[in-house]
Parts: sequence; C-alpha cells; structure tokens
Amino acid sequence: MEPIKPKQYLDDEHVADFRSATEHRATWMYLLVDEARKRGLDPEFARDAIYRCGCFHRSQKPETDSLKDYCESVFHQIGRKVFEQEVDITEEQATVVFHYCPLVAAWQKQTDDPEYIKLLCDMAMDGDRGMFSDPSLEFHLDQTIAGGCDSCIVRVTPKR
Repeated sequence: MEPIKPKQYLDDEHVADFRSATEHRATWMYLLVDEARKRGLDPEFARDAIYRCGCFHRSQKPETDSLKDYCESVFHQIGRKVFEQEVDITEEQATVVFHYCPLVAAWQKQTDDPEYIKLLCDMAMDGDRGMFSDPSLEFHLDQTIAGGCDSCIVRVTPKR
C-alpha cells in the first residue's frame, strides 16, 4: 500500500494540528493492539472499547429525530477539512466521502502490512458504528482507504 498524502488544506495550521492529534491517537491505538498481540492476547478488546467510545460520544450529542441535524453535528467543519470530506446530508441519507485519513497515515508509519492496516481501520470504525448505533439509524461503510480505495465512503440512513 502506497503511503497516503493529504491533498488539500496544507496551509491551515489548525487542520495540521488536528491531523497531528488524530495521528497521535491512531499511533496509541496501533501500539496498544500490537502489544496485546505480542502478549498473546486477543486484540478484539479494542473493538469493544472503541465502540463504547462511539456510544459515549453519541450520548453527548443533542437528541433529535432529524437525521440531517444529527449528522451535521457529527460531521463538523473541522473534520471535513482534516479528513478532506465531501459531505451530502439530507433527511433521507448522509453520504460522506473521505479523501484523506490521518489514522491510515499514522499506521503506515508503524507497519507496511496492508491487511493489518485494514484490520485497524475496521476496528477504528467501531467508534463510528457506536456513534450511529441508534435504533433508528443504519450505518454503511461502503469502501475504505485502508482497503485500497482512493476514498472512504460512509452512509447513514434511517432504519426502514
């Protein structure tokens, strides 16, 4: 897997700071999971913890029946720049295309194993799964940068 590089917003100091903080968090995650594996522990514990974190963040959001309002609060402006997102949010569906991922960039500094990076990405996405675990919502992960695609595509829809 070729290292990903940011395409936009390189001159924005705050975006660089948020990217750096996100990479730092991803490095922590990598090292925790890697140490668990080295000790023969099942690294799946990380999924549960990350999912709980997403649920915690969901509980901190204002309650609303509006898919649009909820997703606007989750996919905020700084995140749109940090992850180079294209965002299309309506009451019927939220579609977010991520053109850059600082987590994958951090993991690529730790390992060149694309399958391990793909696993770490899926584990990290458990936070998003927790964030959208409301019984009225469906979370869809259509493709990922870690999976070899040029972008990640996330969709959130009302449960039918």
